[in-house]
Amino acid sequence: MDLAMAKNVTISVNGDALEVPGGTTVAALLQLLHVETAQVAVELDGKVAQHERWCDILIPPGAKLEIVRFVGGG
Repeated sequence: MDLAMAKNVTISVNGDALEVPGGTTVAALLQLLHVETAQVAVELDGKVAQHERWCDILIPPGAKLEIVRFVGGG
């Protein structure tokens, strides 16, 4: 899908409202946000989005996403 041609939709990312093109996938959102994907997990509407499916998971209007980074510690 050509994201430049899609109508924008509003979603929530980590509690903040964000407008993204309709038809945006989880992978595309992370790219738009310049998020390094190697050490993050994504929750979409209360369910963990499987990393191997990020390119296929479309984000619906009104969706609530949580993006968390893995942090090492001791």
